[in-house]
Amino acid sequence: MIVLAIYIAIFCAAFIVVRFVISKIRVRRDFTSLKTVTFGDESAVRPDRWASFLSVLTLFCLWGAFTGSDWVPFHAPGPFVGDTQFTYTMEAPDGARDDATVHARVFPAGEKGDPQDVAPGDGFAKDDSIALAAWRSDLLLMDKNDEFTRKDGAKVVAIDGQPVSPGSRVEVANGTVAVTSKGSLNFVPDPGMQMEPIWLPSPEAVVARVKEISVRGYQNFTLWEHLYWSLFRVIVGFLCGAIIGIPLGYAMGLSGWFRGWFDPIVEFMRPVPPLALIPLVIIWAGIGESGKIILLFLAALWIMAISARAGVSGVAISKVHAAYSLGASRWQVLRYVIVPNSLPEIFTGARVAMGVCWGTVVAAELVAAEKGAGMMIMVASRFQLTDVVLMGIILIGVIGFSIDILMRKAEDWLVPWKGRT
Repeated sequence: MIVLAIYIAIFCAAFIVVRFVISKIRVRRDFTSLKTVTFGDESAVRPDRWASFLSVLTLFCLWGAFTGSDWVPFHAPGPFVGDTQFTYTMEAPDGARDDATVHARVFPAGEKGDPQDVAPGDGFAKDDSIALAAWRSDLLLMDKNDEFTRKDGAKVVAIDGQPVSPGSRVEVANGTVAVTSKGSLNFVPDPGMQMEPIWLPSPEAVVARVKEISVRGYQNFTLWEHLYWSLFRVIVGFLCGAIIGIPLGYAMGLSGWFRGWFDPIVEFMRPVPPLALIPLVIIWAGIGESGKIILLFLAALWIMAISARAGVSGVAISKVHAAYSLGASRWQVLRYVIVPNSLPEIFTGARVAMGVCWGTVVAAELVAAEKGAGMMIMVASRFQLTDVVLMGIILIGVIGFSIDILMRKAEDWLVPWKGRT
């Protein structure tokens, strides 16, 4: 919740600065800036590059701030590291009470430390010392060196002067102490606001892992081989789905018989998640490459068929009538009217299908694969290698975003008439 609140605050501040400060300095002199009515006009909406830059920078800074990264100049409060102490009051069976001090040494995570050397002190309650790593807890059997033990009927009645009972929790300096149901003490140092590396590693840890796997490889394959096989499966599966799906969509959009025949099948399969087909595909085609490509083919097929059908249905009938009135044949109407006007819808469907295929191949590799980005993430998660998992997620997102950008550029080049009447 704190991270979300900070993110929203940064978003609002950046919006105000860019909208009312930078926009006044930077004067735009393009076609969009000359429009008098832009609200609701999709052609007037363009990504603000300042907003994109600040968005990525904000996410990176939040990531670094809450992981203690050396790459950002500011950090959220980290876990307590150092020496601290608290005092507990032990009550003997005869009602007598005595205080003992517990000296706790908290060392950075991933390192080793030794407890402090302390004198036991006078009285029947003896001083103790413990050592533990940050973000961890330690159970203290405080009566192991006391004259009276819990078996004798002794019990802890107060911590730092605050009355306690089994199950209670007390805030002490630099942490908390909980009294267990059996009367022992559990010390938890203050975790701060930073994330533990096992939950969220720092940016430099992820970059270091990228360099390591790029050179040494992971699970008998280099990083680039893992990414290559994932891309290969996606591209082959997508192309197979497009080659079958686009003609099928045209046929459904132009023929009542084809639509009546295939519409129940397409509409039945469209809402079925591709991941639900994984067990069936494994039974049919095994866990080899053919099974994964078949799964991606099915993921892209229905999307491409529906987008092609929608593209045909969206062609303005006035254009078709105009072509016929000029003496065009059915083939010429298909080639010069229907296909060009349906391409924008097809490209939109292709972008969606490619995104679905990219997500599906990662999930398919989680189930059964020897190489691939999904397999790399799955194996790393078993050994709690969060930096490898996060590295895979980031690379998957970057590659997916890059593919989408390439498809946008291809659409702008191949379909320049999109959005124009």
